Amino acid sequence: MEENKSKSELEFSGPNKDIVNSFACITCGADLKYKPGTKHLHCDYCGAENEIPDIGEPVNENDFYEFINKEAASSQKMSISVVRCNNCGATTTIEANLQSHSCPYCMSPLVIKDAHSESVIQPKAILPFKINKEEAKNKFKAWVKSLWFAPNDLKKATLDTDRLNGLYIPYWTFDSNTSSSYIGQRGEYYYVNVPYTTTENGKTVSKTRRERRTRWYTVSGNLNHAFDDVLVIASKSLPIKYAENLEPWDLNNLTAFNDSYLGGFITEKYQVELKHGFENAKAKMEDQLRTMVKQKIGGDEQRIITLNTQHNNITFKHILLPIYLSAFRFKGKVYQFLVNGRTGEVQGERPYSGWKIALLVLAVLAVAAVVIYFASKK
Repeated sequence: MEENKSKSELEFSGPNKDIVNSFACITCGADLKYKPGTKHLHCDYCGAENEIPDIGEPVNENDFYEFINKEAASSQKMSISVVRCNNCGATTTIEANLQSHSCPYCMSPLVIKDAHSESVIQPKAILPFKINKEEAKNKFKAWVKSLWFAPNDLKKATLDTDRLNGLYIPYWTFDSNTSSSYIGQRGEYYYVNVPYTTTENGKTVSKTRRERRTRWYTVSGNLNHAFDDVLVIASKSLPIKYAENLEPWDLNNLTAFNDSYLGGFITEKYQVELKHGFENAKAKMEDQLRTMVKQKIGGDEQRIITLNTQHNNITFKHILLPIYLSAFRFKGKVYQFLVNGRTGEVQGERPYSGWKIALLVLAVLAVAAVVIYFASKK
């Protein structure tokens, strides 16, 4: 096995599979794991499937300011056993009586003696895993094969399913009815004939050419828009750009939180507090509002001078979304990748083949040289 690893110079690694949430089988008492895509907990020991009861609770929104001012201290909490990674800061659940473990995010050793219990705001909703590890593995392999300019060794790689682990990642969702006022400028193009001189056959000649100009008009107005389920990741451990590229999520399939869905999976504690989460959500809303304001301004170009937005009827949810996470080591460097536990979308870091890129550049330069050569012969 070590010989094969040295030949390919590629090694897959990831979180230890024992960092899980445990539930006992009602038949034999062994640990149960949630079976993705179902409403059952599966027993690997006796094969029994224990149904997850439908608690029948709706997934309700929480009033943001009322929660901040009154309910935060008395809100429903859950106690979890967690350990914090001293390298990357991730705080994840950990099973009792473990002697050693590695961090699921950066693979650094965890100091198990530092594990402790914490009381956290219980999630309102959860989006259970829909695809299993084998399906996630196949999605990863297809992603690797689709990569442009990847080293050949990488395309031959396979992933050890046991090292691809499922995590429930904390998110906030925010709703807000926004009312915005703006002042801006609308630019409209027009064209003018501009005289110029040039030399032809050794003589100076006068010509004209059409040049584009922009005429600007001051505009102002108002925009009302209702935002629904603006998603903000509450983890600081994942690479944000890759996590956001896993969207969209089928949030219409959220179910009321039931810890039975956690069986066999790691759960991360939220690291982004509620207030800061809303600030992140406002930034996302601002980007979308600016796009809509430019559409209202119209014309060929737009400038926004001022944009003032009021947020009303703000509500939120604390939810858990399913992601498969692992990393592979290639020529001494670790590359992290993520798989959407619902759709199978894969995002992540990847190595590039320098010689393949160099060949492409040379090919482009060669084509350009041929084009220039024949053009000069005309």
